[in-house]
Amino acid sequence: MPTYDYVCQSCGHALEIFQSMSEGPKRKCPECGQLKLQRQIGAGAGILFKGSGFYETDYRSESYAKGAKAASEDNKKAKDKPKKDSADSKSKKKKKKDD
Repeated sequence: MPTYDYVCQSCGHALEIFQSMSEGPKRKCPECGQLKLQRQIGAGAGILFKGSGFYETDYRSESYAKGAKAASEDNKKAKDKPKKDSADSKSKKKKKKDD
């Protein structure tokens, strides 16, 4: 159900009314009681998308999804793997410090 903007032509009171599209426009002003309420033409509300299927990543192919999953698993394994310092690398570091 949409929200309609109304303005009273008598007192200038402005309001919004949430009503069915099939319902006729209101005429009586809740502020002054006059039958001078007029419905305004509004821009309306923006479209609100809910659920899946509205993002570009929702339409990716299965092969893309499999590749992305494999890549993320490889990255995770690489991060979890402990780094090993060999004896050669330690001796090279000592030589650089001595120079």
